Amino acid sequence: MPFITHANKIEYESDGKILAEITFPALDETTVNINHTFVDDSLRGQGIAGKLMELAVQELEQTGRKAVATCSYAEKWFEKNPEQAQKVK
Repeated sequence: MPFITHANKIEYESDGKILAEITFPALDETTVNINHTFVDDSLRGQGIAGKLMELAVQELEQTGRKAVATCSYAEKWFEKNPEQAQKVK
């Protein structure tokens, strides 16, 4: 599944429609807010939201940014994956 990574967003689209995304707008030069994850009903149950989180952590780690999470999914994901949280918190 080809995900498209932008500076503050990772998405998957098909036929011009966004079917999955995670957004993490900048709070300042070194910190972002993971504030939204979305997976279309047609893709639910396939681990897409978790993959988006993994890709976001990877992107933030590569760019030297930290994260706070206000998205309920992201908060729970970090609780279940503390080793990933340590990389960006």
